[in-house]
Amino acid sequence: MKLLSKYMTKECSGRVVLIPDDNEDMWHIYNLIQEGDNLKATTFRKVTIESATGTTGSNRVRTTLTICIESVEYDTQGSVIRVKGKNIVENQYVKMGQYHTLDIELNRKFTLSKAYWDSIALDRLELACDPTQSADLGAVIMQPGLAHICLVTPSMTLIRAKIDVNIPRKRKSFCAQHEKGLQKFFEAISQGLLRHMNFEIVKCILLASPGFVKDQFFEYMCQMAVKNDIKVLLENKNKFVLCHSSSGFKHSLKEVLSDPLLQSRLADTKAASEVKTLQTFYTTLQNEPSKAFYGIKHVEKANECQAIETLLISDKLFRCSNIADRKRFVLLVDSVKDNGGEVRLFSSLHISGEQLDQLTGVAAILRFPMQELDDEPDDSSSDED
Repeated sequence: MKLLSKYMTKECSGRVVLIPDDNEDMWHIYNLIQEGDNLKATTFRKVTIESATGTTGSNRVRTTLTICIESVEYDTQGSVIRVKGKNIVENQYVKMGQYHTLDIELNRKFTLSKAYWDSIALDRLELACDPTQSADLGAVIMQPGLAHICLVTPSMTLIRAKIDVNIPRKRKSFCAQHEKGLQKFFEAISQGLLRHMNFEIVKCILLASPGFVKDQFFEYMCQMAVKNDIKVLLENKNKFVLCHSSSGFKHSLKEVLSDPLLQSRLADTKAASEVKTLQTFYTTLQNEPSKAFYGIKHVEKANECQAIETLLISDKLFRCSNIADRKRFVLLVDSVKDNGGEVRLFSSLHISGEQLDQLTGVAAILRFPMQELDDEPDDSSSDED
């Protein structure tokens, strides 16, 4: 997503001018827009024109409208967001207070104004406009002496580092220099990974090479992580996927990503963190029910005692039309973060998000048991409605 301009006041009101580049941007916009916001965009309006002779005809004219949003619809198939509201800026074709529907489409500029940009909206804006924040796939394309460390977003591939190390040829009676060069090469790749990969965002890292270079590097990296106690590599070892490429140049990444066998492995790996968190919740609910709760009232009670270790919350809740309800969920997220808890935001378009929505859209894994919450009335049915 292109951020053309941004203006914010100290009171957190403000406006942004955006251009969506791909379908993922449209999903971010759908989660940003709320009832009561103002939207400015170009549109076509059918107007009736009367000639000097008294005859009338209709024409479609291009105009710019600013509306106060009353409803939002997202067409996932056509990748269009339809926003309906009343015109709030005087226009020669549309009267003040007259209803109109604006379409937000790919590669079309629009301006979104809010009376208050809360932390969830600002985080979503940063995620949409910073390519590295949405790059949940990493890749290292390598061959002996050459490697490219990349971040892959839905719309582009960003090269974060190029590693070029001279490795002496392997000779029959003189292998020491070759092994020394290979160790130096692998060390440079490992340092590049630690420097450029945000393992909290990246959900899968491809290691691709011709031959066995990728296997040798992976073995070296694991041994180095154990030897030097590099916890971030040890904890994320399962995110690495080894695959074949024809070379260590960037263009080889295209052939790697087009492999149909790899696609299913990627889908499983990238969704693994959400699935794993939800599975942990279900397991805790079954084995230690006093440490796992769902429903906003139970979760808020647990948060008051600073008991939440992991908060599971659906992005569907932040699209609610009731401003007070949205503020309630935003305050909950901010409070859990302030108390040192982890917040997992689930997409309602994913299977894991759909399952969480069936549990009211909000759940929590606690640091310690709270048996007293079992005596609280269950609010799951009312909140789900």
